[in-house]
Amino acid sequence: MAIAIVLVVLALGSVLFHFLSPWYFTPIASNWGAIDTTIAITFWVTGVVFVAVNLFMAWALVRYRYRREGRAAYEPENKKLEWWLLVLTGGGVAAMLAPGLMVWADVIGVPKDAQVVEVVAQQWSWSYRLPGKDGQLGRVHARLVTDANPFGLDRHDPHGRDDILVAGPELHVPLGQPIKLLLRSKDVLHNFGVAQLRVKMDLVPGQVTYTWFTPTRTGSYDLLCEELCGVGHFAMRGRVVVDEPAVYGEWLGRQTTFTQSADRPAGSVSAGRALYASCAACHGANGEGNVALHAPRLGGQPAWYLARQLQLFKAGARGTHEQDTFGKMMAPMAATLPDDQAMADVAAYIAALPEAPRTATIQGDLDRGRRLYATCAACHGADGRGVAATHAPRLQGMSDWYMARQLKNFRDGVRGGHPQDTHGAQMALIAAMLNDDAAIGDTLAYINSR
Repeated sequence: MAIAIVLVVLALGSVLFHFLSPWYFTPIASNWGAIDTTIAITFWVTGVVFVAVNLFMAWALVRYRYRREGRAAYEPENKKLEWWLLVLTGGGVAAMLAPGLMVWADVIGVPKDAQVVEVVAQQWSWSYRLPGKDGQLGRVHARLVTDANPFGLDRHDPHGRDDILVAGPELHVPLGQPIKLLLRSKDVLHNFGVAQLRVKMDLVPGQVTYTWFTPTRTGSYDLLCEELCGVGHFAMRGRVVVDEPAVYGEWLGRQTTFTQSADRPAGSVSAGRALYASCAACHGANGEGNVALHAPRLGGQPAWYLARQLQLFKAGARGTHEQDTFGKMMAPMAATLPDDQAMADVAAYIAALPEAPRTATIQGDLDRGRRLYATCAACHGADGRGVAATHAPRLQGMSDWYMARQLKNFRDGVRGGHPQDTHGAQMALIAAMLNDDAAIGDTLAYINSR
């Protein structure tokens, strides 16, 4: 009897939880209401079966409970019951499958006027490519992927010269325009998922998969990788922003084409030498850093990372938090560099500086640090020398006291919270695993030992 009561309570409680629960689908912002309808039908079919089965088991426990005088009747088959079960089960399965098949037919039937956007996934970031004025995307190949050509575009294909490259996790799309997403992965299996748009499709290495949607409401929506793709999977996030057509046009006009990116002049070491004179007062003539002035070592860092940090300081994405005392000191110095070319020149000069001997200031448990660094190594490399493809700077040989301060800033929300600092936001998520100063010290001690 007690088990029968538990089954009844379980069935009724589950139904009540479903209808009264505050956790439900996010409001839809695309044309895929049919997906919600299909899921609702599945809920009703499986819900009715779940309640019926549990109530039947409760009834059977009571009806056929043990009685001293009771005798079991042998009934090996019941054709009437079997036909009822066959018809009801078949009807339930058909009710669940038929709507899904119809929706799938719509998913693979992309409207002819859909705007094409290529989505490129890589551990652990998103980037995008849109056709230029010719309306066609250029050829790409995995063999052509380099640090300077991360999309792997064929430089000899004229259709690719005006392709618009968005080297960041935020994609803008126009309201009311069907969007066809071409999905490509550069390494492992990923998944493009935006809950509000009801979009979810795998990105398979070596293939180009696709899906489509029509945005019906302006707003900014979280993009998540919904396929376990490695230790940094949880930090692989992006945004899909739905704009009014005029606003979208303005955003599109600010983006860089492949030709503009390829023709961008490289940083000049000779021009950077003169610009670095003011930096040397704090960071040293050879970029060796100065702990007394809270200036970290710069020598040994790649030019792409140095230029990115200067751009963040100049744009106000770094050095504006009220608790970032030393970042506030750096921000006005970056503002003295007039444009991106000047930043590239300074970065090129610093990257060309000879590496000065390093001095470790932090000691810790190397074995614990090795275990903690396993997560960091996924982006920064096993030797800590940085990986351009994952946008991860060099750690080995850098100022450990500075890295300790930055890890605390990331962990405490002082750094990485600005919308433009997308890579900083990823780092903030990773730094949260270092829940005390001892963990930070152990990790840096291990990096110092490399």
